[in-house]
Amino acid sequence: MSPAGKALVPHAEQLLRDVARARQAIHEMQPSAGGALTIAAALSVCTYFLPDVMKDFQAANPKVMVSLRSGTSVQVLKMVLDGEAQIGVARSLNHPEVETMTLRDDPLILVGHPNHTAARKRRVRLQDVESMPLIFFDRGSSDWTLSQGLFRRAGQLPNTVLEVETIEAAKRMVESKLGLSFLPQIAVSRELRGGKLVAIEIIDVEPLRRNLDVIYPRHRPLTRDAQALLQLLQAAANEETPVQKIQRSGKRRSQKSADNSGPRPA
Repeated sequence: MSPAGKALVPHAEQLLRDVARARQAIHEMQPSAGGALTIAAALSVCTYFLPDVMKDFQAANPKVMVSLRSGTSVQVLKMVLDGEAQIGVARSLNHPEVETMTLRDDPLILVGHPNHTAARKRRVRLQDVESMPLIFFDRGSSDWTLSQGLFRRAGQLPNTVLEVETIEAAKRMVESKLGLSFLPQIAVSRELRGGKLVAIEIIDVEPLRRNLDVIYPRHRPLTRDAQALLQLLQAAANEETPVQKIQRSGKRRSQKSADNSGPRPA
């Protein structure tokens, strides 16, 4: 491309964005009995994060027909790029043709039944976890690779007692006291709040961090319905999670212990 062509590209892209916004504005001024909104999301997001969001959205927008499609993160990205979905919600989605907004962290956390020895301790070392019965899900997935890599980097071999296909199956096995499992935080929030499961901190390794992202086309403006959903997604993501509450409580206890351990006045 010539220098002149390169200089023209950003102006042409801005012009296309302005035309798209103008068309969208005209379309939204037309009277309508209701709209349609298509969302693509990872299966775990559909199952554990979106139900409460969609309940609030439908209450505020009863005439909008919503189509929710699930897939892997790569499939979610493709649906948004191909115009099959206006918004996508999954993990670590980046592409030059989409805007990516990180909603919040969604780490893989080690969870166990409250009666499990490690669960009662709440804080353990990786070498202790290595010998405990572990349940993994979806062999070959990014979640499986991430949790397996934790032991591989330490030169350890996890004591795998069960491998299942889904997050939900792994969670039920943990609730049945068959072992511990590394599960997405959004998948166990309800159980952590209700005391059915307990989060266990591994103190000598970095947390298995992942982002929960929302994406939408860079050159196609969002409809009002999509913008309303985006606001609800952000609000839901900003709510404090059970794990964050535990961590905040632990920090307060540590600070209180430190304050009490200081020298007493004579």
